[in-house]
Formats: sequence, C-alpha cells, structure tokens
Amino acid sequence: MNGVSAGMLVALVVAGGAGAGIRYVLDVLLMQGRRDAFPVGILVINVTGSGLLGLLTGLGTLVAADWLAVLGIGLLGGYTTFSTVSVDTIQLMRRGRRDWAIVNLVGTFAMAVIAAAIGIVIGGLLPG
Repeated sequence: MNGVSAGMLVALVVAGGAGAGIRYVLDVLLMQGRRDAFPVGILVINVTGSGLLGLLTGLGTLVAADWLAVLGIGLLGGYTTFSTVSVDTIQLMRRGRRDWAIVNLVGTFAMAVIAAAIGIVIGGLLPG
C-alpha cells in the first residue's frame, strides 16, 4: 500500500472507530429527550472536532506525522461528521424549519472554521 504500513492502517481504523463511538455517545447525551429539536449535539461535535484538529495542526512538529494522521484523520475524522450535518439540514427543511436548517448549515460551517483557527493559533503559541 503505497507507503502506508499495516500497523498504521490498523491504528487509523481503530482510532476512526473510537472517534465514531465517542461521537455517538456524546450526541446521545446532548440530544437526550430532544428528538425533534435543533441538532445541537452534532454542532458541538463538529465545532470541538475542528478546534482539536486545528490545535493538532498548530502544534506543527511537536506532533509526529504518524500521530497526526492517527489522531487527525483517524480519531477526529471518525468523531466529526459533515454527512450528518447535511442530512440534519435537509430533515429540518422537510419539517418546515428553514430557519434552523440555515442556522445548522451556516452556523456549523462558520463556528467550525473559527474553532479550527483558534486551535491553530493556540497550538502555535505552545513552546516547541
């Protein structure tokens, strides 16, 4: 596999599965009793995941490339989810909540980008 070791592939798969599991548990906890409410759980997940990936990126050479891949691509890739934002946005529109749909789509994007930028800045401030 063009430069990817079997061990790295296993680490990515395990980390991705762990990230997806953490996302599921956190979303269930945040949305408990709020079935038809605004999908705040996925919003929180995507914003925190973007911030954490920004932090990892901002740390630069303090994080080895293999660890950056396992944590960034694997764990945080499994944790965050653009596809759920897309489906939630369509479901909100189908329920007649255009206002929530727009806030979900635009708000998720804006807050995730801001969180990533903050993470990169914070990571860059740490001594290396």
